[in-house]
Amino acid sequence: MSIRQYEYALAVAEEGSVTAAAEKLRVAQPSISQQIRSLEKELGVELFVRTSRGLSLTVAGRAFVKEASIAVSAARRARAAATACSGTVAGELVVVVETGLGMCQLPRAIGELRRRYPRLEVTLYEESDPQAIDRLVRTGEADLVLSSDYGHYDPDATVIGDESYVVVLSEGHPLLTRKVLTLKELACQPWVRLRRGSARDDVITHALRSHSLSVSTVARASQLATAVKLASEGLGVTLIPASAVPPGYGHLARPLDPPVSHAVRASVRSPSGPAESALLDYLGHENWCGLDLVHA
Repeated sequence: MSIRQYEYALAVAEEGSVTAAAEKLRVAQPSISQQIRSLEKELGVELFVRTSRGLSLTVAGRAFVKEASIAVSAARRARAAATACSGTVAGELVVVVETGLGMCQLPRAIGELRRRYPRLEVTLYEESDPQAIDRLVRTGEADLVLSSDYGHYDPDATVIGDESYVVVLSEGHPLLTRKVLTLKELACQPWVRLRRGSARDDVITHALRSHSLSVSTVARASQLATAVKLASEGLGVTLIPASAVPPGYGHLARPLDPPVSHAVRASVRSPSGPAESALLDYLGHENWCGLDLVHA
């Protein structure tokens, strides 16, 4: 068995077909099929079964890919460690971020990282489900995790800033005449909330409870941009991170007093390499709380 066979099996399991896996890995489809058959023959079990929806994992296949994922991650780190010792930082850096977190800051920091290490490839996973983040951490796939107080985080993680929230109103809303708003003023308004149980909605829930307020929720969205668009059309007000306000909607956003914010935490795998250490440093120098992040 080889690491390449493991990578092929993981790609087929993720994509659900040999064709899609071949496109993802940029290799010939017959090569993947041949390697999967060879792997199954050596293991003495079937890893995949064909269904109406494509290829699905068997019981043995599910057990295999769980361990294969760990092996592939270990191999990737071994290659990265070897190149780092030679003074060259190359390979893949896997960053896992809570959905909606650092939407301005993270791309800038990754851009700085790539300019410093041009041979480095960055894979970014945006996850709204804490269990998905846990899985990526547990299997050893994540090199750096960016999260909030309300999502998955390591108690020993580094706090790199506090992300501020703003309220987004509709065009022509009477409260747009105000420069700063309070949650109490917004309590009587209909609200557009984020998906129940998400880290972003937990921020809203905590803020309202801390002020002993209850609101009427008229809609929920799974994406921050969707919540903003619904609010701008007059469906209700919404509360989102300042950095997540899409271009063209900044004039509809207002800060809150007292402010609503959460700590931003970064967890780096141990032992850390030069790439994740550099990215952590870049993120630590980003502006997390300034409302100048809102795009006009």
